[in-house]
Amino acid sequence: MKIQITLEAARRNAGYTQKEAAGILGVHYQTLAAWEQDSSNVPYAEMVKIQGLYHIPTEFIFFWKPKRVYSFHQRKGGRIA
Repeated sequence: MKIQITLEAARRNAGYTQKEAAGILGVHYQTLAAWEQDSSNVPYAEMVKIQGLYHIPTEFIFFWKPKRVYSFHQRKGGRIA
């Protein structure tokens, strides 16, 4: 099983703000923000830059649109809320 982190988590772990990282990557910070919400459209050339900047190989960064995660809590009586 391969563990991957989001693009935003990779940036934060590298210690950059969106504006700092975007400036270094040569893109507008709103572009980077959009990629962090849906990284399925990040061009390959930018992925290569990102892995160098964040010091993490691309195979460990989740480059796709995240799905909504649902959490279920068990109630008393065995019903799921």
